[in-house]
Amino acid sequence: MSVRGLYAIIPTPALPGADRWDATDTVDLDETARLVERLIADGVSGLIALGTTGECATLTDREYDTFVDCVLRTAGQRVPTFIGATALGLHEVVRRLRLARAAGATGTLLGLPMWQPCTLEMALGYYGSVSEAFPDLEVMVYANQRAFRFGFDPAFWGLLADRAPTATSAKYSRPATYLEARAACAGRIQFVPNEGAALAFERLAPGTVTACWATAASMGPAPALALMDAILARDDARAAAIDADIAWASEPFKMVQSSPELFASYNIQMEKLRINAAGYCDAGPIRPPYGVMPAEYAAAAAECGRRWSELCRKYARVTP
Repeated sequence: MSVRGLYAIIPTPALPGADRWDATDTVDLDETARLVERLIADGVSGLIALGTTGECATLTDREYDTFVDCVLRTAGQRVPTFIGATALGLHEVVRRLRLARAAGATGTLLGLPMWQPCTLEMALGYYGSVSEAFPDLEVMVYANQRAFRFGFDPAFWGLLADRAPTATSAKYSRPATYLEARAACAGRIQFVPNEGAALAFERLAPGTVTACWATAASMGPAPALALMDAILARDDARAAAIDADIAWASEPFKMVQSSPELFASYNIQMEKLRINAAGYCDAGPIRPPYGVMPAEYAAAAAECGRRWSELCRKYARVTP
């Protein structure tokens, strides 16, 4: 399947009290269903759940399972849905993927195990095993160098395309190596950028960007939808204007995003706080131990949410 349009990355909505160490059953299933319905109604092409913003690492098995069931039951295969299944080891990944496949997932957003960094051969073996075990599930590789302490260098992609044929796409936002990565795998893997990098990718290789992912879509998908519409229409002037607006809305995020160390420590907090500030959905409190957030960064996240909600009004689609 070719990934096309806007893929919204969703949080795992948390109930009040989810930030306590003794909280149990923290997933707000009503808000989860409402968010999925709203995003589909507002025109997203697909959904991605249980990445970093989805707090995949801080959910219990029971919470993970009930959330996956709710997302997939609500989506009802109306749009492609990729379920994150990254875990500390392959056996737990397999358990999660069996659950997702049985519930109707299109594929998985899959990063590498996070305890011990993988060598190249370990990474290839890992994705190859998943491809062999689940030939009917597409793999979107979660190519986050910071999180997984793995280079995802261009040469990796050519080897991966041979070893793991179900790895058909990658969540990838590195314009500097985009052309090399595409060449290495001879176009067999689709590199999907975020909304902030989509126009840069398109200008590097016109006609190759057919989709983007956006955590920001959980603040309201309208700006990112407008951007993808312009890119697919090859309307560079309009895409450039929307891209500039998105950069303005995201500018307060830069104080954290521009530093690898800060971003690694405050990514979840920044995303959930700006989502809550925008008001499109209620992501709820942050699950421990990541609930610590300096006041200046919290204020920046709130400003991001305010600016994004302004863009949502500007780019709202008019329904006949």
